[in-house]
Amino acid sequence: MSEISHQTVKLSRGRHAKPSDGMCVMELASTLAGERFSDRPLAVSPVIAELLRQYNDAVDPDRRQELIPYAALAVGTRGSASIERARARRCLEWVAERRGRPVRSWRPVSARLGGLSACGAKAARSVRREDDAGLAALRMLVDELIGPVLAPPAMTAATTRSRR
Repeated sequence: MSEISHQTVKLSRGRHAKPSDGMCVMELASTLAGERFSDRPLAVSPVIAELLRQYNDAVDPDRRQELIPYAALAVGTRGSASIERARARRCLEWVAERRGRPVRSWRPVSARLGGLSACGAKAARSVRREDDAGLAALRMLVDELIGPVLAPPAMTAATTRSRR
């Protein structure tokens, strides 16, 4: 049997003991990050990780494969407490927007759900598994949550001059 890599992996549902048993999107992320094989990679934002784990396990095998690029994109997203709070808040706002309701206060909701990562799970669970438009919107939310962390710092005029 050939070695499983990010180029040959086929994502599957659930947690796995070793790569040859299968991989979910977060287990692939742990592998790409050079961490021990786990569905809870240290290099990934807990909010993003929980959202992607829930998405991975909820959809059919074909839709699940759309998550492969997100394994790499999620690596390096773990942020400060304030960044993770902002991500959790955005997940709850996103759910409220989809339902046409405002979020009055996100902290009590986060606490009631069980913490910041549960806000990512709530976003993923708010979309039906067969709803292609909803799943596309959910992927856009993940792009938004990842975006600020991956964005390169703006080049200032001083930086540009020093490179000449």
